[in-house]
Amino acid sequence: MKNSQKNIKSWLFGVCLTSVLVAGTLLNSSKTNAADIVVYKNPSCGCCGKWVEHMQEAGYDVTVKNRSNLNAEKMLYGVPEKLQSCHTAVVDGYFIEGHVPASDVKRLLTERPAIRGLAVPGMPSGSPGMDYPGTKAVAYQVYAVDKNGRNTVFANH
Repeated sequence: MKNSQKNIKSWLFGVCLTSVLVAGTLLNSSKTNAADIVVYKNPSCGCCGKWVEHMQEAGYDVTVKNRSNLNAEKMLYGVPEKLQSCHTAVVDGYFIEGHVPASDVKRLLTERPAIRGLAVPGMPSGSPGMDYPGTKAVAYQVYAVDKNGRNTVFANH
């Protein structure tokens, strides 16, 4: 009788431990999909606000920090001048410059390449936040910026 009670207790302990591990894994995996993003933007910029909404709709937790001048943040995170746009965001140590689609941020956080960040230079029509009714979308690229400031195409849209 005592052995069967021991076996039941061991079995229950194993079930509880497995449940805790599975729950922890699920919580961690959802955090990978929806990370905290800090966005530095001009308070009067409407397209930046629309990009923030795009990221929130994709499940990201977004904190907005309004700035009248973003040069300090762009320099701090190593955004090359030729790739700059109207807002700079930071997620899990990467910079996200401009109107980068949420799907590319998700890919970045999944693959975790050894780069500084992603950038969409300028403000291409049709990109997230620049997708106003009546405007024609244009083809644009998302660039990956490596540790030396070199860039390569990360995605085409």
